[in-house]
Amino acid sequence: MSAPLAAEPAGLKPVDSLETLQMLDDVQEWSVFSRPDSTTEGCWESNVMIEGMHCAACALTVEDALKSVPGVMSAAVSAGSQRARVVWNSQSVVPSRWMQAVSQSGYRAVPANDAFTRERRKVESRKALWRMMVAGLCMMQVMMYAYPAYVAAPGELSMEMEQLLRWASWVLTLPVIFFSCGPFFGNAWRDIVHRRVSMDLPVALGMLITFVVSTAGTFDPAGIFGREVYFDSLTMFVFFLLAGRWFELRLRDRTAGALESLMNRLPESVARQTGDGQFERVPVRRLQVGNVIRVLPGEAFPADGTVVRGQTSVDESLLTGESRPVARNVGDEVISGSHNLAAVVLVRVERLGAETRFAQIVSLMESASTTKPKLAKLADTIAKPFLIGVLIAAALSCAFWWHMDPERALMVAVSVLVVTCPCALSLATPAAMLSAAGALAHRGVLVRRLDAFEALAAVDTVMFDKTGTLTRDAMVLGKTTVRGGSDSQQALAMAAALAQHSLHPASRALMSAADQGRLIGLWRAADVNEIAGQGLSAAVYPESQPDQAAPMRLGSASFCGVAQAGSGVLQVFLSDQLGWLATFELQEDIRPDAVTTVSALKAAALDIHLLSGDASDAAQRVANQVGIAAYRGQCSPQDKLDFLRNAQLQGHKVAVVGDGLNDGPILAGAHASFAFGQAVPLAQAQADFLVSGSRLTDVAEAIALARRTLAVVRQNLWWAAIYNATCVPLAVAGMLPAWLAGIGMASSSLLVVLNALRLSGDRLREGKL
Repeated sequence: MSAPLAAEPAGLKPVDSLETLQMLDDVQEWSVFSRPDSTTEGCWESNVMIEGMHCAACALTVEDALKSVPGVMSAAVSAGSQRARVVWNSQSVVPSRWMQAVSQSGYRAVPANDAFTRERRKVESRKALWRMMVAGLCMMQVMMYAYPAYVAAPGELSMEMEQLLRWASWVLTLPVIFFSCGPFFGNAWRDIVHRRVSMDLPVALGMLITFVVSTAGTFDPAGIFGREVYFDSLTMFVFFLLAGRWFELRLRDRTAGALESLMNRLPESVARQTGDGQFERVPVRRLQVGNVIRVLPGEAFPADGTVVRGQTSVDESLLTGESRPVARNVGDEVISGSHNLAAVVLVRVERLGAETRFAQIVSLMESASTTKPKLAKLADTIAKPFLIGVLIAAALSCAFWWHMDPERALMVAVSVLVVTCPCALSLATPAAMLSAAGALAHRGVLVRRLDAFEALAAVDTVMFDKTGTLTRDAMVLGKTTVRGGSDSQQALAMAAALAQHSLHPASRALMSAADQGRLIGLWRAADVNEIAGQGLSAAVYPESQPDQAAPMRLGSASFCGVAQAGSGVLQVFLSDQLGWLATFELQEDIRPDAVTTVSALKAAALDIHLLSGDASDAAQRVANQVGIAAYRGQCSPQDKLDFLRNAQLQGHKVAVVGDGLNDGPILAGAHASFAFGQAVPLAQAQADFLVSGSRLTDVAEAIALARRTLAVVRQNLWWAAIYNATCVPLAVAGMLPAWLAGIGMASSSLLVVLNALRLSGDRLREGKL
């Protein structure tokens, strides 16, 4: 879906013009980029992209601008994802007002699902590449002109030749200053106008001082700054800084790829069937429940619905984590955001907008992308004071050196301004966690809070629910007992003839077992009668001999006239005119990867517990099958919560894995929690991680990834700390030239992002912690 801001690339109006922003004040447009806040009447939650941010200080500036607008209830801005989440009261403010406040602060706010956000970013990336290339070309030429001054022996280079080389260097530096450095100077001027500070201010000051000092030395060789010029250092510094920013921009795009792939997954329009059977192209937001739409191969489904004509295969990988295409026939459900791969299908719309699973998933990912972990909040808190400290340190360094050598004093100040930029520190935590969240999203695991990675990495205990988590919702056939002289396969075929007329879970389990044994259709049932809660009765006969029909019953012991012995398992009985014929014991279907998951968690020295609301013998049976030694049955939600609190009082860090239906209290109380199962209303879940696919191994992989993420965060923070602790004293002592300071600053940010990017690989280590 696209916002009205899509007009901008065609050159009609700038996206932050007041007239364009006011288009978003139409109530009908709010649903495109906002959703109602369920907690407060009249409040809306909007997710927007903030363009022009480069550091944590920028994020704090945008937050302050948003919060200063009357009617804005809260605002959270992430420098790592360059997104903002704004909660506002529609009775007090309209979107154009708080978006204009962002524009007035020097940045740009656009809807997060604006169709041209990626295009504008590509344009900006191309501009950044051009600036870098111009700086690189000029740097090489300036270095060539500076080389003779470095290697010439005294007397070998005449004053006229040296002056000529300086003038040539000055001319070649002008494109770097007026074109390549344009964004730095523009942002610095914005900071001065708004009386604030961001990382571009000290960098721009450093560039300006270096250029002014070198220009003075070029025009007045006999003056106090005439001994040496620094055009080579300046152009080299600008080139490496721009190169670092360009690579950082590209890498950030990759780490945010999972969220953007989801955000822009829905089509802008769809073919809707009219009353006369024809099709018309309409915007997706004009669809209504009950409409029939035509979806072509290669298109995404714009809403949740049911296939009414045709059959195809569907790619649901970004929504469920299922990598293989799944077949969809008439009567099957399709989910919005999934891709039609094979053939044209007609779909009846069942759910739209915020009611779809797609919208719920996007909402959760948007929320996660704007949350700030504790470590990131600490970095943001110190960002502005740190930048002010940089300016003071540079001034003091200049004052210290001035009486000895004014020219060197200014260059020392430049080095301090450049080398102490806190980019690496502010990127250390969010870059790693956003990268990890993107990797999990590709596997169908959604992260609601980024700071949950910190808690998940520290867990030493994992508590599992049983039904719907370690087991599937369906049952499977276990042991079959038959009357003497009877055949178990034939008894199952007879039972299937009755079971196919019922939707009861026990009937479905018998049908599934008969289907696997290719027994369906061998026997037929006529005059079927179902008594709710009891069973089925009918005349059953061999498929080829309808004249041999005999009365049979399938169901409970009392319905079939059987004396049931207490076995602790669910039993279904089959009887004929002679009495009891067969007993089918049904058991829960253990997830195929449950044993692998538990083994991986135990291998990582984690304590595993099974807590179930079912009977103790049922809990014991499942625990034994998957390899869990500690289990408890007949647990109410309060019992589970008490068990959790007891473990926490003993100092354990606990992760809880539940199905999200009756596990709300324990999911909310755990240090980290997983809601497992697709039937859960995702937007209302209490869990930190939502497993929308069917793989239980995702839990083990998420814990493994959380540990690796915290290790990368610590590496990034240590690198940022060591870098500043080493380079700042060198810069103050005058031992770090400006060009080397520029390389150090750009490299530190780039290294942090590259290190974080290691977490975004699509292939996680399968169940290995």
